[in-house]
Amino acid sequence: MDMSIVLKTAIVGIGATLVMDLWSCFQKYVIKIPPLNYALVGRWILGLPGGTLYHPKIVSEPRIYGELSTGWAFHYLTGIIFAFVPLMLNGAEWFRHPSLTTGILAGLLTLLAPFMVLQPALGFGIAASRTPRPWLARLLSLLTHLAYGVGLFIAARIMTFSCYATGAWIGVC
Repeated sequence: MDMSIVLKTAIVGIGATLVMDLWSCFQKYVIKIPPLNYALVGRWILGLPGGTLYHPKIVSEPRIYGELSTGWAFHYLTGIIFAFVPLMLNGAEWFRHPSLTTGILAGLLTLLAPFMVLQPALGFGIAASRTPRPWLARLLSLLTHLAYGVGLFIAARIMTFSCYATGAWIGVC
């Protein structure tokens, strides 16, 4: 794969994840609903080398040194990896002409990961079925991944605009 495509995808993934995090801040401070605690994600990641793939109730497990930073690093790495989804849908054309539809579709497709992998692994059940309010958790996951999809579009558009405006942008145009 062309390294400029990889670099563009990484930049767009970081940008989209930032938009997702802005939504999470809105959710936390305006709607007053706490977003996912990335320390729990880090706790899960740090438990994998020891062979623990599933936690019956990760919130009850003891804290692990470095879990918060590990969780946040994994969050951004996942955002970068998921930024390849629009490329799978539209090819390199995605970077020339990003579309909101493709971004939102990519955000919706990435929703499968928390519903089918992360939430069950943390002990929350498939699609948050073991949480106190599963439909609220599902709605919040949906909105967060839609924000990510919109973020993919915004970040790709900014990159496209920057490339057209300057003729080159950090060597990736």
